Amino acid sequence: MPTAPTPPDSTTAEMDAALADLQAHATEWAQRPLSHKIEMLEGLLPRIADVAGRWVTAASRAKGLAVGSPLRGEEWTSGPWALANYIAPLAETLRHIEAGTVAEALADRTRQRENGQTVVRVMPDGLYDRVLLAGMTADVWMQPGVTPEALAETVGTFYQREAPEGRVALVLGAGNIASIPPLDVLYKLYAEGEVVLLKMNPVNAYLQPLLEVIFAEFVEAGMVRFASGGAEVGQYLTAHDAVDTIHMTGSAATHDAIVYGTGDEGARRKAADEPQIDAPVTSELGGVSPCLVVPGDWSEPDLVFQAENVASQKLHNNGFNCIASQVLVLPERWAQRGAFVGEVRRVMDEAVDRPTYYPGAPDRLDAFAEAHPSADRLGPSGTRLLAVVSPDDDEPAFQEEVFGPALAVTALPGGGTDEDPGDWLERAVDWCNETLTGTLGATILIHPRTRRALGDRFEEILSRLRYGTIGVNVWSGTGYFVAQGMWGAFPGHTRDDVQSGIGVVHNSWLFERPQKTVVQGPFAPFPRSLLLGEVHTAPTPIYFVTNETAETTARRVTEFAVAPSPTRLPGIVASALRG
Repeated sequence: MPTAPTPPDSTTAEMDAALADLQAHATEWAQRPLSHKIEMLEGLLPRIADVAGRWVTAASRAKGLAVGSPLRGEEWTSGPWALANYIAPLAETLRHIEAGTVAEALADRTRQRENGQTVVRVMPDGLYDRVLLAGMTADVWMQPGVTPEALAETVGTFYQREAPEGRVALVLGAGNIASIPPLDVLYKLYAEGEVVLLKMNPVNAYLQPLLEVIFAEFVEAGMVRFASGGAEVGQYLTAHDAVDTIHMTGSAATHDAIVYGTGDEGARRKAADEPQIDAPVTSELGGVSPCLVVPGDWSEPDLVFQAENVASQKLHNNGFNCIASQVLVLPERWAQRGAFVGEVRRVMDEAVDRPTYYPGAPDRLDAFAEAHPSADRLGPSGTRLLAVVSPDDDEPAFQEEVFGPALAVTALPGGGTDEDPGDWLERAVDWCNETLTGTLGATILIHPRTRRALGDRFEEILSRLRYGTIGVNVWSGTGYFVAQGMWGAFPGHTRDDVQSGIGVVHNSWLFERPQKTVVQGPFAPFPRSLLLGEVHTAPTPIYFVTNETAETTARRVTEFAVAPSPTRLPGIVASALRG
């Protein structure tokens, strides 16, 4: 049972009043001085600190995570920490916009690839990042045509307008990851200058009272309102004349139901691209995310560690992540393929059991099992599924997101010791681009020796991978937590073929035309990393389901995010190294 009460469904009168109030304050917010907006933004931090413990407790109970379980670390990192961690870098960007120093701030971070593409190193961002995120980097790659000289002009374009008119945004909150709704609210407020009605998802509506505390100043000023309820409430709001824009997180099917409607009429409207609503819709919709393993000579500890990595990419939040790796792509002739799959199977089987709490999960897992009768049932309750599948185009696991603890393993031809691993990776990239549904995120695991042997060619291969976030030796889902990176699908989708969505969020630099975020991390934890030629002190990643100190570490990094101090660093590092 959640500790915070779930609000009753909003009435039409309540929603009408909330939207009218937002309309009355929309232009006031759009034209409010940046200094006032920054002050309100930073005022969120102490209120996040006040409710963080209750937030994590409520979410953990709702998801069936036992008191003392390291898995509760997921609720710290994907809840209050992710929200708090976004505020400082966003405030820094706003200060640069206010002072007119954006170009200077970006100058030392920016480079240009040989093909002319502009790349910005957004992480590490200062000394604290170098300590807490040792060995990790993040780059935002821009869309073609954005030159280093013109980059600053694409930052915070809303603030380049004179006397902008206000607009009202409807945010349809996600039910799986607790920080998604408030982060989406902040992006609408600060990137697009819009006031916001946040409609909570019924799955985690118990968080609404806590979010109302966090956004109290915005609520009092008429800039944020809340609504709760199911599909009927959502339908009423999406069709409301007072709503100027909509942002949603969910599935492509939900997106199409909102934009075109359902049934035969909805299908007809989609085929003709005749939306039933006037408001433009941005979205983050998930998809089928791959994890590609580049052939190489791995040690036994390498196999074990990376198996924990793969299993965690699937089992974080029990697989209820739009970015969960769903397809493990291996080289067919890789000598260690069988051993690696065995290790992944073992970790998935031995990981702590937890409920499949998200609505519809049993039916989706049953459908996966029916399509793959030979799938292994893993874990104490047998609800985790691992199926070895052929790389045929008609494989259902390549076409539809399972949204649950099910992993498909496939092998693409080649990858033997007599072949260039780069050739296999190029073919695997093309296969993912052409075969898998969605473009939200992809992960590549590659041994440091193999990476060094590929040299500059590796970046060229990355440039061909059409995903919004790419993780190299770290789960692409870590990109969600990089405040400075863009989060969303690879650009180019349309509303009648939406795939993983349209538009981006997070993106604390407020880039107007980002293409992808590339997050890179260590192949091995410290100190074993030194044997592989990696110079860093990174411990076992906090998202690993095998990390025994995850909750303690996550709680401490949250406390640091809301009130940074060098005195907090030793405790964080000590806990992380014990993980």
